[in-house]
Amino acid sequence: MTFGITGNTSKDALWPALAEAVAWLAERGLSTRLDRPLADGLAERGTHVAPESVTDDPVAGADVLLSFGGDGTVLRSAHRAGLDGPPILGVNVGRLGYLTRADVAEVTDVLAAVVAGRYAVEKRTTLDVAIDGADAPGVPRWALNDVVVDKSGTTSMIQIEATVDGLFLNTYWADGLVVATPTGSTAYALSVGGPIVVPGNRETDVVVVAPIAPHTLTARPIVLPASCELVLRVVTRDDAFAFAVDGMSALVPGHAEVTIRVVRSAGTVRLVTLPGRDVFATLRDKLSWGKGGVF
Repeated sequence: MTFGITGNTSKDALWPALAEAVAWLAERGLSTRLDRPLADGLAERGTHVAPESVTDDPVAGADVLLSFGGDGTVLRSAHRAGLDGPPILGVNVGRLGYLTRADVAEVTDVLAAVVAGRYAVEKRTTLDVAIDGADAPGVPRWALNDVVVDKSGTTSMIQIEATVDGLFLNTYWADGLVVATPTGSTAYALSVGGPIVVPGNRETDVVVVAPIAPHTLTARPIVLPASCELVLRVVTRDDAFAFAVDGMSALVPGHAEVTIRVVRSAGTVRLVTLPGRDVFATLRDKLSWGKGGVF
């Protein structure tokens, strides 16, 4: 079994857990493909790894991709892995970690479970994204979490006209709009009042469209079938706006019209799940459900 390993090098808590994981795998003769920045960081801290395990492409040949960090790191790992790539096991070094399935303190126990085959794989829906009328360098063209159109550097709202399968939905006057998958329903979409949608193999086959600070209180989040084609026409006059996919963004200059087309992708992202760590357990833990008290 070969483990690819990626991680967020800005997290101090990464290094002890990473060193422990690399040593544990080496002691058992398991193959690793360690991302070069991680190997360099370990070396700076006195932990050296076998040169043949260091690579610029930890995804190639990996049976499981370990991602040390928070949800943002898992998203970046997913885009490195690509659609239908190796399953990703997130190890939480961040704060909430909805997409992670293990904490740094239990990394070797989790690795032992995976090596023993005590895990499953969930296929998560993704969205294909196309933008017409502007360039957006560095922004992915598919999303695991969400697609966001957001005003940037101005107090003015932006106007977004939305159609669903060619049928007019609404004209939003707002700070922006979030289009989220079930996976992304607990991210930005949740913070602007969107619903939580169950992801994974139990997945509800929908997308969520949630306005950000809309001008009218009657502009509410809406749940659409994932099979639809959603087209957003963004009118910004002279003001630029931010266009983001899975947190990776570009500033789009003011144009008369920019069109963003969102449809369900044929590919999926695969995430490792462990016994007793289903989506409902994650929600109870991260949102403190059933623990009493008031936020």
